[in-house]
Amino acid sequence: MNRSPAAPLSAPCRLLLLLLCSLALAACSEGGDAPASMPVPAVDVVTLRAEPVALVRELPGRAAASQIAEVRPQVGGIVKARLFEEGSQVDEGQPLYQLDDATYRADLASAQAALQRAEATLAASRLRARRAAELVRINAISAQDNETAIADQQQTAADVAAARAALQRVQLDVDYARIRSPIAGRIGTSSVTQGALVTANQSQPLATVQRLDPMHVDINAPVEDLMQFRRDAAQSGFSAQPEGIPVDIVLPDGSRHPHKGRVEAADLSVDPATGSFTLRVVVPNPEQTLLPGMYVRTVAELGIRADAVLAPQRAIARDPKGEATALVVLADGTVEQRRIVTARAIGDRWLVESGLQAGDRVIVSGLQRVRPGMQVDATDVAAPAEAAPEAAGTGDAAPAEAATDADASDAR
Repeated sequence: MNRSPAAPLSAPCRLLLLLLCSLALAACSEGGDAPASMPVPAVDVVTLRAEPVALVRELPGRAAASQIAEVRPQVGGIVKARLFEEGSQVDEGQPLYQLDDATYRADLASAQAALQRAEATLAASRLRARRAAELVRINAISAQDNETAIADQQQTAADVAAARAALQRVQLDVDYARIRSPIAGRIGTSSVTQGALVTANQSQPLATVQRLDPMHVDINAPVEDLMQFRRDAAQSGFSAQPEGIPVDIVLPDGSRHPHKGRVEAADLSVDPATGSFTLRVVVPNPEQTLLPGMYVRTVAELGIRADAVLAPQRAIARDPKGEATALVVLADGTVEQRRIVTARAIGDRWLVESGLQAGDRVIVSGLQRVRPGMQVDATDVAAPAEAAPEAAGTGDAAPAEAATDADASDAR
């Protein structure tokens, strides 16, 4: 016998059934345990403190000789001998080349003879002038003859002066035939050999002499660095002019030059094409470690900031607006977000200009697990070792990368 299908429940019945189910579930839950509360996240914090910090600025530079002299002949002739060793140290005035000076010496002998002839003529004119002066007193000659004798004496004296000047001019040619070093320094290779023909004031130098002690290091820096330097100098109580500031030189292999340099001069104008200015540093170089054209890094010591606040780089992040921020644990254990301004990197820490102060506890790990306003369990950890002055960075950089790396390590 087939059964007919059950009739569907009416709406009142369905509501009653739902109510009974809800009451049954509530009764079951009353006998169960209450849900556990969320645990307080644990974070590591570093307590900031004020400390003295050396303000330095690192910029690239090029080494250049303090003096450069290109040796060129002042008279023409055949190179008779080279009188120096290539690459050696030469003194000022040391002979470098000897040209064939036979023609110049013949001209010198002729000029000497012309001077002697002029001097003899002068002696004779003096005698005539003296005799004429005696005769005119006794009216033996006319006054006109006496005046003529005096004029002849003056003319012969002028001839002697001209002959002496011509002799000096020829003597210079003889002297120039022996080419000497204009400065003391190290001489390079010779561009000519014995027997070569050279001409006066030719465009190609025979050799180049460079003074390598002291050396110059020229720094082309953006004008923004000059502005930052002036701000750093003002905060350190130093003069806003860069002249006289000590500078360390870092060689291409990473080693330090054994002698400190000093800023000698700063260019008075900014290059409109590159927006940079030039600083010239003078560096002692007795060992000749620095060579012309060498690329180096310069570290300028701008002074000491006595009460600087340094924050670990991993404690700094950037908000969606691009502003640097840090999470600070307050005295009641809650987290507060601070907007900060950083000046530069010093080692693995940021020099903080504003937003943080000594005594603040900044979170350095567990950043992904906390948000502003949350209660946290903070554990103090040791602050990073103080960065050496030579490790100071060159300016403000985005700290977000350091924070990202720290958060990634926390997540691992």
